[in-house]
Amino acid sequence: MSTKPGNATDAAAVLAQWEADEAAVRERMTRNGPARYGVATPSDVIGLTGQEIFDAMFDGKLPMPPISETLGFIAVEVANGRAVFQGRPALPYYNPLGSIHGGWFATLLDSAVACAIHSTLPAGRSYTTLELKTNMVRALTRDVPLVRAEGKVIQAGRQVGIAEGRIVGPDGTLYAHATTTCLIFDFPPKKA
Repeated sequence: MSTKPGNATDAAAVLAQWEADEAAVRERMTRNGPARYGVATPSDVIGLTGQEIFDAMFDGKLPMPPISETLGFIAVEVANGRAVFQGRPALPYYNPLGSIHGGWFATLLDSAVACAIHSTLPAGRSYTTLELKTNMVRALTRDVPLVRAEGKVIQAGRQVGIAEGRIVGPDGTLYAHATTTCLIFDFPPKKA
């Protein structure tokens, strides 16, 4: 749902939808017990496509990444070359200047753009970020209740994936945008 900056009624409706989306994801993650944060072992993910890995996380079968808990954001959708994360700007993420630290922007965007690429990978393939270019265009404070980072694949080939993403508020305000280049490789790596 897109809105024009400044329209408080639309922004309130978008915020309500985003909060409902997050609640639905958290409910799905905890159907089989409390949410788990951690790192999946190679044996947990071998044979799964990128999309199957995310589906297993959303179903609580694989742990969610610890960075999500540490930095207060969550994946709300990952599918078909697109990933949407959302987070709550909060005081623990402030820099000395009184606004959200650029590292929080970059981490949220890196998660969205890299996971967009990851969602396209077949079983036996993995990736790592080679380059992340982030532009912060507006300061972000805890006065903004929730933001979303949406990553979309531009191109995913055999060895390289490229994606772009944006962080926006419920009123449609753009806070940052990014591009990434990811290296795609066999997992586990083939032995020489």
